[in-house]
Amino acid sequence: MRYLPLSAADRAAMLDVIGAQSVDEFYHDVPEAARLGGKIDGLPDHQGELAVERHMAALAGKNRTASEGPFFVGCGAYKHHVPASVDHIIQRSEFLTTYTPYQPEIAQGTLQTVFEFQSQVAELTGMEVANASMYDGSTAAAEAALMACRVTKRKKVIVSGGVHPHYAETISTACETQGIEVIVLPAAFDDEAALSTYAADDVACLMGQSPNVFGTVTDMTAIADAAHAHKALFVSVFTEVVSLGLVKTPGEMGADIAVGEGQSIGNPLGFGGPYVGLFACSQKLIRQMPGRVCGQTVDADGKRGFVLTLSTREQHIRRDKATSNICTNAGLCSLAFTAHMTLLGGTGLEQLAMLNHEAACDLADALEAVPGVTLKTDRFFNEFAFETPMEAGALLEALDTKGVVGGVRASRVYPGVAELENVVICAATECNTAEGIAAYAKALGEVLS
Repeated sequence: MRYLPLSAADRAAMLDVIGAQSVDEFYHDVPEAARLGGKIDGLPDHQGELAVERHMAALAGKNRTASEGPFFVGCGAYKHHVPASVDHIIQRSEFLTTYTPYQPEIAQGTLQTVFEFQSQVAELTGMEVANASMYDGSTAAAEAALMACRVTKRKKVIVSGGVHPHYAETISTACETQGIEVIVLPAAFDDEAALSTYAADDVACLMGQSPNVFGTVTDMTAIADAAHAHKALFVSVFTEVVSLGLVKTPGEMGADIAVGEGQSIGNPLGFGGPYVGLFACSQKLIRQMPGRVCGQTVDADGKRGFVLTLSTREQHIRRDKATSNICTNAGLCSLAFTAHMTLLGGTGLEQLAMLNHEAACDLADALEAVPGVTLKTDRFFNEFAFETPMEAGALLEALDTKGVVGGVRASRVYPGVAELENVVICAATECNTAEGIAAYAKALGEVLS
């Protein structure tokens, strides 16, 4: 009973105190269609440790890692090289075993890394302040929408059709419980001009992404201007933080809030996580920003020190003033980000971004030369969409048999959109070689011939 210490009598007593007849009552808000009706087919009730290890090893053996051949998947998560020194730093016991600084001032090392992280994110995004990280890019985007509604005291959010659909879904889920209307525009390779037309006096914010989910890079200054003309906020979203080494920053475009995913710096793909959300805003909005803000000060002896300047979380003393129920910062992931960013420096980031863009240009040239391939955007950083006469899922499966992971079918993130059935979203980073790009073009040509 190591992992099931409660007896039937214990559980009955607990249910009696709560006033429930059974545990099933706790799930009444979960639709029946989403519930498991019985045991999972093929899964035994129990097995010995050795048998479980063998079974799990066999399952793991079916995976293909991003390093096992030509790999061109992006669409919100990107394969970049992470220096070995990053892992060495974050695995030091002082960092690896730390958690949320509930007694912050005694954790000066942790606070300093958080302060450095905030400084880097603020500089990267061109914004005035940044918080101590969030779970991932999608939840950061959702928090930005909620924050915009608090600031403007309005309850309508407009989301571009180029914002990653998973981000848009997260925004909608977070907002609907608070009675906030979220309008997500139809999927579009470039709808930023259309987004501006939705600015109105009852809109809390316009949310646009660049590079967007299809890879299109857009100067969104005009969108910011349109939002501000109606006293609304402009939220700039990004999924590929390395792009900020080359493209115009959210701050330069007039964003009030900038949110996105920081996985590309310091954090591996990891089969989907954990990742690190970035959140920055203008100074005037700082008291509505979710999460924590670490500040720099001096102690009684005049020595440099760090403190939690703002911590508007529901766990803290002023819980009635909480701006979010985010429970923690992604501390280890943000430290990996900070370590990698420190190793790169500003010049290194710009060089890394240039390598990414050059690789994507080489890939675009190679694929466009294949008969039947049409690029869907000519303004991209390290990711772009292309269309062929073949259904995208079948195309990618055929490429996989030739050892090439060719990207993501657009219909996976936009299910049911007929005009995207033949569209593939692919990405190239500094990890893609000339040989890998040539292999992709050759395999694509063979599949389409």
